[in-house]
Amino acid sequence: MAGQKIRIEDLADPVLDEGQKAALAYADTLEIDLSVEAVQTAAREATGLDEWGDDDWKERLGVWFDEMNADENRTNLGRLTFFNDTLRYATTRLRINALLAEHPEIHDQKIQRPIIVVGLPRSGTTHLVNLIAADQRLRSMPLWEGQEPVPDPKENPGADGVDPRWTRCNAIWERMRTASPLIASMHPMEPDHIHEELEFLLPDFTSYNIEWVARTPIWRDYHLAHDQTPHYQGALLTGLKILQWIKPRDRWILKCPQHLEQLGPLMKTFPDATIVMTHRDPVSVIQSAITMMTYSSRVNYKHTDPRWYLEYWHDRVHRLLSASMRDRDLIRSDRVIDVPFHEFMADDVRMVEKIYEIAGLTMTNEARTQIGAYMDAHPRGKAGQVVYDLRKDFDADPTELRRSFDSYFDRFAVRAEAK
Repeated sequence: MAGQKIRIEDLADPVLDEGQKAALAYADTLEIDLSVEAVQTAAREATGLDEWGDDDWKERLGVWFDEMNADENRTNLGRLTFFNDTLRYATTRLRINALLAEHPEIHDQKIQRPIIVVGLPRSGTTHLVNLIAADQRLRSMPLWEGQEPVPDPKENPGADGVDPRWTRCNAIWERMRTASPLIASMHPMEPDHIHEELEFLLPDFTSYNIEWVARTPIWRDYHLAHDQTPHYQGALLTGLKILQWIKPRDRWILKCPQHLEQLGPLMKTFPDATIVMTHRDPVSVIQSAITMMTYSSRVNYKHTDPRWYLEYWHDRVHRLLSASMRDRDLIRSDRVIDVPFHEFMADDVRMVEKIYEIAGLTMTNEARTQIGAYMDAHPRGKAGQVVYDLRKDFDADPTELRRSFDSYFDRFAVRAEAK
């Protein structure tokens, strides 16, 4: 599939394969209880633990479930997937609390001078963080570790030495590829793929993450109305401390698009961070993101409704950018570097070198070799390249959409892409 151009012709009226039909049919035989109590019960049974910490998380999870339960367009398979996700978050919460009770010294870990990639989703943040994470001097968070940061004390590595958490994460990835086979071409989620630290906000049942897997405008408004600083300085920072305690490194490489609208909490939590801000045509970001989400919705929703995704994410991207421009001055001017997408794509290694200069990190021959090895193993378009078409798939004019982002184009060196 490497280099293959992929055109998705059935976004509005999906043609399901036999595996997708079977998964939907199986889920329809189940009763899915989306409630805080059901998640608590299942998490207790899975772990044998019952220390939840402060109860404020229940309100946030309740907002998630209330919105999901009111959505008649959600399939039972989509409900089952959502339940399983929240169960994983709850299980992680219990295991984190148990580990901290046993090892309170974890709180003494220091997260110093991290490099944090911040930018719109689909703007090169994933490629950039994976490039830098190839430099083994830096600590990063692969997906398998973020999803289950605390090992199950009852488990041991298999005969092949592989961590059971990696094996479970890989099984999830394989199921995802079966249910939505083109996801690999749009957003790879292999176990070793470097992931976003918002994973640590999820056991606190917050973050904008669920907006990517469900239609949740009520949660969006709730989330944005609440100060996220306690969650950044609590759940997020603690998660990083746990991973650093398990596998120490002097510095971290992190990334998350959500930080665009949370620069205040981010800088309060990591005041000595180097911020790497990617910039790309917001219309290209929107068409990429909504194509991926509309495609994925074929098994989670009875109707994919491409127009809904266009309108929601046009507004959402505008909110992210507006917040980032409003709060830009919260970052020290000598600790931030802007990364235009076209410059990064033209010479990605040179861009990493520029980032290292701002971060005070020397580009060694060994680091260069490690980054080169990553690039050789992950060529662009390895899983094929999806061809996007806003006009045909979403009945939208890119030029018209772009007008709402004039202030962003005026401020940063962004090139228009989508035509």
